[in-house]
Amino acid sequence: MKKKLLVAALTILITAVIGVWFFVFYKPTHFKRDVADEKGISISAPDLVKAFQENETAANTTYLDKSVEIKGEIVEAKPDQSGLTMLTLKSNDAMAGVLCTLKSADTTLKAGQTITVKGICTGFLSDVVLKEAIIVK
Repeated sequence: MKKKLLVAALTILITAVIGVWFFVFYKPTHFKRDVADEKGISISAPDLVKAFQENETAANTTYLDKSVEIKGEIVEAKPDQSGLTMLTLKSNDAMAGVLCTLKSADTTLKAGQTITVKGICTGFLSDVVLKEAIIVK
């Protein structure tokens, strides 16, 4: 009886260790979303910021963790700590905008350009935040 109990406990322990390893170490590096393959929800930068400012709960339901394609004017383009390009797109509110982190560095982008970016919306802080963004041609 003790032997069967020990075998069952070891089987459960080994399964748990493999499960933790898979979800903590393997899955995050092998099953990433590619925003280029997804159809984005099209909206302008001022309209997206306005949607979050007026009703953040409804905007989260519509945009959070979804691919969003945003057209707007660049206010600022600069590299972040890891060397990727961060863009701030203009809205109608001087204190808010759309903050996009591109998947790769792009030094050709300048303030004043109107562009369309597609990325994954991660929510609203003082700006609407997009990650894994790409430039849409």
